[in-house]
Amino acid sequence: MRRAVVTSAATAAGVVLLLSLKPHDAAGPAPVISSGAGAGAAPGAGSDVSVPSNAPTGAASAAPPGSAGSAAPSASAAPPGSAGQSSAAAAGATRKVSGDTVNTRYGPVQVQVTLAGSRITAVDVVKYPNAERRDREINTSALPVLNQEAISAQNAGIDVVTGATYTSDGYIRSLQSALDRAKG
Repeated sequence: MRRAVVTSAATAAGVVLLLSLKPHDAAGPAPVISSGAGAGAAPGAGSDVSVPSNAPTGAASAAPPGSAGSAAPSASAAPPGSAGQSSAAAAGATRKVSGDTVNTRYGPVQVQVTLAGSRITAVDVVKYPNAERRDREINTSALPVLNQEAISAQNAGIDVVTGATYTSDGYIRSLQSALDRAKG
């Protein structure tokens, strides 16, 4: 019984210390990493990811193969007979919604969701940890994966990326807040 009390107290103290840590301050504005390929963009054209100028050479290849343009079906992929007015209404309702800025251990994370009607068509990462070289390495490969997962899932119920747990958690929380704003 005494061991359980000591363990519980140590756990509570550890949680308090962890929550009291302050995130790193980002040096300068954060570049935008986008998953949205423009209409008519060819797969692999490189339009799906904006790689930071200070990222290592070859970082653009960190994007999942075939992720440009194949992320979300277009409105023309609707079943026959349903194209008429609903496609026109969905196409006219394209909007961008920003999520909350979520402070993580390594820096802030914020996403902006592009919606066509209620369908997620793109996710732009407006802020992410990039103060340290290792932060940039991790996030250059993790953020495109998170973007692809969010578009595939059409909600914030996505898995974290191994090695980018804090960024993934901030991404998911910011994405959920953007989707909540879009509904309300």
